[in-house]
Amino acid sequence: MSFQTGLSGLNASSRSLDVIGHNIANANTTGMKSSRAEFADVVASALGSGGGAGEGIGVSIATIAQQFTQGNIITTGNMLDVGINGSGFFQVTQTDGSLAYTRDGQFKLDKDGYIKTNTGAFVMGYPTDLLGNTTSVTPQQLQLPTTAPIAAHATTAISAEFNLDARAPVAASVVPPTPRTTYGTSLSVYDSQGASVPVNLYFERVASTTTDNWDVYDVATGGTALFQMQFDANGALVSPAVSPTLTIPTPSVVTPNITATLDISKVTQFGAAFAVSNLTQDGYAPGELTGLSIGESGLITTRYSNGQTQYNGQITLADFRNVQGLIPLGGNAWAASFDSGAPVLGSPGNGKFGALRSGALEESNVDLTSELVNMMTAQRTYQANAQTIKTQDQVMSTLVNIR
Repeated sequence: MSFQTGLSGLNASSRSLDVIGHNIANANTTGMKSSRAEFADVVASALGSGGGAGEGIGVSIATIAQQFTQGNIITTGNMLDVGINGSGFFQVTQTDGSLAYTRDGQFKLDKDGYIKTNTGAFVMGYPTDLLGNTTSVTPQQLQLPTTAPIAAHATTAISAEFNLDARAPVAASVVPPTPRTTYGTSLSVYDSQGASVPVNLYFERVASTTTDNWDVYDVATGGTALFQMQFDANGALVSPAVSPTLTIPTPSVVTPNITATLDISKVTQFGAAFAVSNLTQDGYAPGELTGLSIGESGLITTRYSNGQTQYNGQITLADFRNVQGLIPLGGNAWAASFDSGAPVLGSPGNGKFGALRSGALEESNVDLTSELVNMMTAQRTYQANAQTIKTQDQVMSTLVNIR
């Protein structure tokens, strides 16, 4: 029996050394979680002993337990590197279509704009609109618009903030009349194909006995006023009460005229020099992807050559009731099992889910110092079990040689 007891000790120590060696080999593997061999004694009881003391006959490996403690977060500077600071796993779809879960955030973009892991698995996330609002709670493969420019957006709204000089005379009351170009500004708007169209606005003071009035033109000379602005004694705009609509011709016969509202609610008339403080519009030309970033909540922000910034999805995290029940698949991935329970999906930073760190990675949680000490201990245990077999062999040899 001592032979079997010692042999079980050798087998258990050997498997423990395998686990320790695996941990040490993956000390630099991103997102890797260390394992630990957990032992249990083996006892033989006589039939019908009625709960009497059993006889120990060796040791066995009860389980190889995974240690899901947090690894250190290191900065890499690569915006597609993402580390999880807290609980949760990235959900990925493997090349065979099955779902897996990983802590390895070394992501890449393929030729079609899909975000993938180093093993070729698709990173899953929630779709969003351009403002970052989630449009579905069903995860899908995240894809960025890298294969073609984003479409142009025709201008629909213009906002202007400026001050008209209250000291300016009525244009027609002086000789020569004040040129219309004295008070003017311009900006570029965009048609439905993204072509830039210049818009000029000129302001000419006109006579009135009750209010300060300014006519607004889109040509430097001649023409008919687009509308008139009226100011009260405090220099505040009183008319028009609603934003006027501008119709701007486009250079192409195919594209329709640009129709945009002009917000002038913040225009003033004070005794100060004419100055434009803000002039914006909401149209833009087509643009190529130039960069991206990933926020703590998993929202992917993309930047384009036309100066636009948009949201293009949100990375999903998954967690489990029993992470010890996850099945290691290799390649820094795990699969769900009956023991782990079904995955619970959510957004990073919400509830129990950890926050994401863009431009950073989670290191392996292997403690090399501890593993080396464990290796020496396992080696001594292996040697001790080998010694018990040697001693039992000597005893058996002595018994056989008795005369």
